[in-house]
Amino acid sequence: MSNAYASVELQASAEQVWQLIGGFDSLPDWLPFIPQSGLSEGGRVRTLKSVGGDVIIERLLDFSESQRSYTYTILQGPAPVRDYQSTLRVQAQGRGSKVEWFGSFTPENISEAEAQAMFEGIYKDGLAALKQAMEG
Repeated sequence: MSNAYASVELQASAEQVWQLIGGFDSLPDWLPFIPQSGLSEGGRVRTLKSVGGDVIIERLLDFSESQRSYTYTILQGPAPVRDYQSTLRVQAQGRGSKVEWFGSFTPENISEAEAQAMFEGIYKDGLAALKQAMEG
């Protein structure tokens, strides 16, 4: 099992950040490389479309409003991994907040280092876009 992690500190409160990113269907609101998202199965499954046209289907595994976090798995997508599970979490930090995005997965047909670099890049780019959306 491999892991990837990224975090960002924001000047916005944890409540403000969670308001933007806390919905399982909210990726298009802050993540430019995912312009489309649709929910099914009572909001537990999201179908995403990337700017490149890839379709990614993910299932919500755990959601906590009080902890400002959710965990999901990829059911279908182009990533060369299996057993993918990821968490997006917002924590209060002083007057601002810290957002963490991390996951675990088993690489398939690529090295562990390549898989880790791929997901760390996705997480870092996504959190940089979030910082831009929150702070301008």
